[in-house]
Amino acid sequence: MIEVSNLTFGYRKKSVLFKNLNLSLGAGHIYGLLGKNGAGKSTLLKNLSGLAFPWEGSCKLNNYTAAERLPGFLQEVFLIPDELYIPSGTAHQFVDRTAPFYPAFDKTQFLKMLEDFEVAPDEDLDGLSFGQQKKVMIAFGLAANTKLLLMDEPTNGLDIPSKIQFRKIIALALTEDRCIVISTHQVRDLDSLIDTVIILHENEIIINKELDVIAERVQFTAAATVNAEQILYSEPNGIGVNTISINAEQNYSKVDLEMLFTAVTSGYQSIIDLLK
Repeated sequence: MIEVSNLTFGYRKKSVLFKNLNLSLGAGHIYGLLGKNGAGKSTLLKNLSGLAFPWEGSCKLNNYTAAERLPGFLQEVFLIPDELYIPSGTAHQFVDRTAPFYPAFDKTQFLKMLEDFEVAPDEDLDGLSFGQQKKVMIAFGLAANTKLLLMDEPTNGLDIPSKIQFRKIIALALTEDRCIVISTHQVRDLDSLIDTVIILHENEIIINKELDVIAERVQFTAAATVNAEQILYSEPNGIGVNTISINAEQNYSKVDLEMLFTAVTSGYQSIIDLLK
């Protein structure tokens, strides 16, 4: 569905952010895009949506090249940025002005999500808090029903009940012909939502793997429960030591995204190699 081929990009000639980056994304998945600050997560989303233009290589959605920004491409992509620009007017007025660009937009779905988020559709968007504005854009992006939905730090500004509601709404909105990519540094907001994790580190994708496959190959347990020879990474907690180890006995455990991220971005190549 989405193919990033040999993508090279930077904001300055002497500062290359991506070099020959390759990435494949499929429909029917919710991807979690993780990376340190400055790794290029937001920039990658901009390249995917046609808001940034590669020096070399390409980003394609089905038969469209993102950088060409053809109408057929633009109506199938929606990006919710971290920093929002919200025009004046109500949510109803925003829909009247913007929804015609998205042929599959469902206003009933949009209003239902606003209700779930406890946002009144007839209030002036300018007067809403940042968190409430974020909810409006999340609801609009989902109701646009584009093939590709890109979300940059969508849980920033949301309180705990809203984050719970966000996860429920996203899970219900996923269809088998839709791809959702969520960039975040708040890993625990996504660990029950995403099915595939992408880790961007030092100009390249070091992990792009389904959580089920990760759980097949490594396990996340306390040090006392595994053979020391199988431990690939460990870190202390309040009462002992947590580990990532080879899953030799096929004992499945929940993937600890935070610990996995710390391990692979700290240079534990054995884990990266095992998950390729």
